[in-house]
Amino acid sequence: MIKIKLLLIVLVGVFSVKYSLKACSVLYYVDKATGKIYAVNNEDYWYDVEAYIQIEPRSRNKLARLWYGWDNFAQGGINESGLFFDAAVTPEQQKINGYGNPKNNLGDKILAHCRNVAEALAYLEKEKIALNKSHMMFGDKSGKAVIVEWVDGERVLHWMEENQLIMTNYLLSKPEAGNYPCYRYESIEKRIAAMEQTTEIDLLKVGNTFGQAAQTPQKTATGRVAGTVYSSFINITDNQFFLSYKLSNQNVIKLDLSDEFSKTKKQRIKLED
Repeated sequence: MIKIKLLLIVLVGVFSVKYSLKACSVLYYVDKATGKIYAVNNEDYWYDVEAYIQIEPRSRNKLARLWYGWDNFAQGGINESGLFFDAAVTPEQQKINGYGNPKNNLGDKILAHCRNVAEALAYLEKEKIALNKSHMMFGDKSGKAVIVEWVDGERVLHWMEENQLIMTNYLLSKPEAGNYPCYRYESIEKRIAAMEQTTEIDLLKVGNTFGQAAQTPQKTATGRVAGTVYSSFINITDNQFFLSYKLSNQNVIKLDLSDEFSKTKKQRIKLED
């Protein structure tokens, strides 16, 4: 693991807006020209949360995996098979009979046991998981991606159309429930359209589609600061991982996932200023 200066990959054009605590923006994108697959995420929360990257080695029954989050709970991540996931808070829905929210580190378990989107969906069903305050995105190395929602007593799957799948904090199945319209969703769509007019697409350009989806730090009435805690950028095809902490272009964490997943000891990388 090394830390480097990665100029301009992080959120070019960030501007200050009224923040929404527990906001999140996620993109799974396939370059039509090269077939390369990218995933980008902004995690918006309290700035004093002790966030970190956790890397778990391969074992007899578990896949090697990397996830990011806090309090022993994966907010998002990727495994050695190229399965990516992330989640975002949504307006609360009625619980589904016989199903419930996870009582453990759901993301870690999915990355440990599932190699692709189909297996992740099957795992949720097997474990009777139905989130009533958030939705999840899964994408894999084959180019398949889906957003899973649990609305009005049913599981609803929103599969990627064309070459992109965007997730923020409103329910695609029920936008009238709240958080809609979403300026972050609209901004990402517009920036993708502009990016696709260029001659070449890479992780830098895909990352910069999130330029106006980030939330600059703002102090609440209680004095606590909230904003984009970290932004992750993954080239799923080439096993490249970058993470910027608190919108910084300085000391961006860069990892070669092939190298990290070949190691035999677990690692925890604390995110620090």
